[in-house]
Amino acid sequence: MKFSLSWLKDHLDTDEPLDRLAERLTMIGLEVEAIEDKAKLLKPFTIAQIISAEQHPNADRLRVCKVDTGRKNSAGEPEPLQVVCGAPNARAGLKTVFAAPGTYIPAKDFTISVGSIRGVESQGMMCSAGELALPDAIDGIIELPADAPVGASYADWAKLGDPVLDINLTPNRQDCTGVHGVARDLAAADMGKFKDPAIKPIKGEFPCPVQVVVEDDKLCPGFALRLVRGVKNGPSPDWLQQRLVSIGLRPINALVDITNYLTFDRARPLHVFDAANVKGNLAVRAARAGETLLALDGKTYTLDPKVCVIADENGVESLAGIMGGEASGCSSETTDVLIESALWNEINIAQTGRRLGINSDARYRFERGVDPAFMVPGLELATKLVLEFCGGTPSQIVVVGNAFGDDRVIDFPLAEVKRLAGIEVPLVEVRMILTRLGFMVAGNGQVVKVAIPSWRSDVHGKADIVEEIVRIVGVDKVPMTPFERGDSPRKPVLTPIQLRTRRAKRGLAARGLVEAVNWSFISKPQAELFGGGQPELALANPIAADLSDMRPSLLPGLIAAAQANADRGNADLALFEVGQVFKGDQPQDQFVAASGVRRGIASSAGLGRHWSGSAAASALDAKADAFAVLAAAGCPMQALQVATGKALPAWLHPGRSGTIQIGPQNVLGYFGELHPRALEALHADGPLVAFEVILDRIPDAKVKPTRAKPTLELSAFHPVSRDFAFSVDRGVRAGDIVRAAQGVDKKLITAVTVFDVYEGKGIDEAKKSVAIAVTIQPRDKTLTDQEIDAIGGKIVAEVTKKTGGVLRG
Repeated sequence: MKFSLSWLKDHLDTDEPLDRLAERLTMIGLEVEAIEDKAKLLKPFTIAQIISAEQHPNADRLRVCKVDTGRKNSAGEPEPLQVVCGAPNARAGLKTVFAAPGTYIPAKDFTISVGSIRGVESQGMMCSAGELALPDAIDGIIELPADAPVGASYADWAKLGDPVLDINLTPNRQDCTGVHGVARDLAAADMGKFKDPAIKPIKGEFPCPVQVVVEDDKLCPGFALRLVRGVKNGPSPDWLQQRLVSIGLRPINALVDITNYLTFDRARPLHVFDAANVKGNLAVRAARAGETLLALDGKTYTLDPKVCVIADENGVESLAGIMGGEASGCSSETTDVLIESALWNEINIAQTGRRLGINSDARYRFERGVDPAFMVPGLELATKLVLEFCGGTPSQIVVVGNAFGDDRVIDFPLAEVKRLAGIEVPLVEVRMILTRLGFMVAGNGQVVKVAIPSWRSDVHGKADIVEEIVRIVGVDKVPMTPFERGDSPRKPVLTPIQLRTRRAKRGLAARGLVEAVNWSFISKPQAELFGGGQPELALANPIAADLSDMRPSLLPGLIAAAQANADRGNADLALFEVGQVFKGDQPQDQFVAASGVRRGIASSAGLGRHWSGSAAASALDAKADAFAVLAAAGCPMQALQVATGKALPAWLHPGRSGTIQIGPQNVLGYFGELHPRALEALHADGPLVAFEVILDRIPDAKVKPTRAKPTLELSAFHPVSRDFAFSVDRGVRAGDIVRAAQGVDKKLITAVTVFDVYEGKGIDEAKKSVAIAVTIQPRDKTLTDQEIDAIGGKIVAEVTKKTGGVLRG
């Protein structure tokens, strides 16, 4: 919501400086996002006159202009500059806006310099309105009147020295979508005196010949209409045009400018019809299937019965509360005008706007709700401005439906302010604040009656009234009161599954995977492939045919995302998602899973030791990802087991995958390469490796206190790393080798990791090479080479004993 300082002062008598007003606006809940001072921004731009405009010798669409910028030589004679210009309206005698070399062009984000254009030197630039971040009125450079003073500051001459405030409104403050409402709030906050003169009714000289029929009062609770005959629709006054230009709107003509002005001034959108183009009476109704409307934005919209429209005998003339039609729009030839002021159903307006993809200033206000009691006064005010600017004779007003909102009175205990906000506010101050905000307060006891003004549809209960009082008194006045901790420690704010979710996301991001967020719905064939597809998990009203079932796994969405990236040239990527999966329709059948996929050369090789800089992602990468998630989520890693065989799901490759479990009864998840048949069913190119673990199945940490106090042991000695490569049978698991090495000396050996598995040339066909890195951490002293060799010998002996492996030379 934008407005200029002078516009605000139309409704607020104040001497407060701009910074103070902006600070107070933010403190009362109308957050100031930006203050734009066009005078400062446009200070370097001056008024200039084109003396001559000759055809460019090397370009058909360029002109070489001599421009008088007001600069004079030592003799006091004009010293024109040469400027190359491509604007179609550049001509001799035209006064326009000039930017000298060194001037920053705000809308184009560059600085003008002396340059050569097609071989001709150009010493500046003549500007269009768009280049100055002003509304475009014509195609070409700005055209100024003949009396504009050459050499003067354009911003000063155009009176652009009026700062513009941009405030961010919460959806409930529909009353502040107009400057009038903002001024009321500031006046309540002691920032000045509120100007709210009564709007005098304008007597109609004849009955309105156009009648209105509202077919559904739920779509249109109220409708007011008036005809003004004999208007002369020309440009609006300068002050009104400046108001609109200051907030980025382009002045069109007096009738249209009046409706735009009242939209921002009083939060009262209206519409004007050229009466000559309206046939018969008006009907407010639901659109008929297949009806179309060429709207004022130049686009044709196809309508359906869910859209509310204003129609005549010719058909649809306006999208109710959103945008008018081009056929009945007002132009300079309009002599008779119909002015409409109505109330619309907020939900229908929002749904229609989303369905048709229209964002208009009228929709913005109507979908939040407008003041019902201002429907007729708004029409009277518009009529006053029309008569003032365009002349004419007004008809009587036709009103259909309810022209007033419902009366709302709340019994308000004064003690609620203390109870909810922790501050004491006496009745005198409460009454003053609420009265300034437009509320009416009756009574002098501990419970008073508060009548809610018609423009505050967001106030429904006692808590809302407390909010109004507190924001005017000042949120900074609310005392900081610490929570009562008591004798027992505070309970955790996050649940265990929330903590696991956070840690899982961080752990996967640290491994280079990118988070994705997919639909919770997938197609039935995909659901069946991943163990779902039960009737109870099918959606009753799916948003699309391929989003018909609740997902039993996160992997279909991740695989689809990976394939979409591959189709666009990003074949090497790693994605993860943490979210809910659904195994049934009962709460106990819903779990939080962490899943990921790797494709192409997006392996985790860069995170640890690898013989090559990059490598194709393998099942071991998926296993490492799964273990990283489990470790981050607090799983007891020493209890994990990796199993292969019949328990694997059908979507995994049987020879390149595994099950992660803590005993056969608690399967935490799976990892491995996707089965070619699964890839074909998902229309994805392979190979792809993936993992999925269920965070809910991780055992909770023991909460019973133990006698042993946790200690952090930090050694003062450097760790020692030794590598071993064993030739073992292909059926031997790498995990068995790791456990054998770890069991040699649990105090000194702090880590054992697999960094290479090799099968191929130089190795017997029935064998494979598994290389491990063993970290030895001295505790009491630096180990000698003999002691380290002795530990190495024990590792070799233990691995040979447990797995039959032989140390490779």
